[in-house]
Amino acid sequence: MVSADIHFVDAEDGTALAYCATPAQAPEGNSPLARGLSQAPGVVFLGGFMSDMTGQKATVLEAWTRATGRAFLRLDYAGHGASGGAFRDGTIGRWRDDALTVIRHAGQTVPGLGGDLVLVGSSMGGWIATLVAKALTDEAGVQNIAGLVTIAAAADFTEDLLPARLGTEALAQIAETGIFEAPSKYADAPYVITGALLEEGRNHLVLIKPLALNIPVRLIHGTADPDVPWAQSQKLMDVLTSGDVELILIKNGDHRLSEPRDLARMIGVVGRLCDQVSASSAASPAR
Repeated sequence: MVSADIHFVDAEDGTALAYCATPAQAPEGNSPLARGLSQAPGVVFLGGFMSDMTGQKATVLEAWTRATGRAFLRLDYAGHGASGGAFRDGTIGRWRDDALTVIRHAGQTVPGLGGDLVLVGSSMGGWIATLVAKALTDEAGVQNIAGLVTIAAAADFTEDLLPARLGTEALAQIAETGIFEAPSKYADAPYVITGALLEEGRNHLVLIKPLALNIPVRLIHGTADPDVPWAQSQKLMDVLTSGDVELILIKNGDHRLSEPRDLARMIGVVGRLCDQVSASSAASPAR
């Protein structure tokens, strides 16, 4: 694991949001490599449901960005990891706003995160990443989402997947008490599912109409994912308006895709997309 200092920024309600940021390293000289790195986008990792920023994907990406001089940001939503707040109070919109708060703050304080960005979202983080990308694109500010990579994207999971998985008894309990604790095979603590999570998620569905993101997108998904069927990534590909979208299916791949070969593949996909963004930026520096 890469050692990095944890910093905090307050959400609008005062909740302390934790993040780790690596500034871009200014390349020396005027070689093609140096010129390429000067155009390199920053990379932002967005984790999944009940995950935190110390996971393998986040720290492996951080190590790669340090080695290549790129800026990098990883963060914890409220109720996750080192951030404040209670998990049960979280919703998709809340966690999207948490990510936006940290990304905007880092854009003002961390060299290399104030311009072009490539978002990398894992599981629920894939859904959050699309929402962040849409919000920042609509703002047309200094920060520009220039590319998107998802791993086992759980877009719209609160509507498309959770109700059927929970079943009628759990849904009845949520209707009566507002909460249900589901066993997790990935952590000791149970998944906390609230009525607010299900209901508020309907305000942020992305698979029900065209998603106006005209950027290069790479969607990685395992064909044996037991938690989020790869068809969710295919649906995301179908609604994206971009003409540069690739669905990368991993034969017999699971949900986490955290084996060494999976992590190496992720780095390769992110690296090639960053190179594509850099080349595009060099060819058309004004936007």
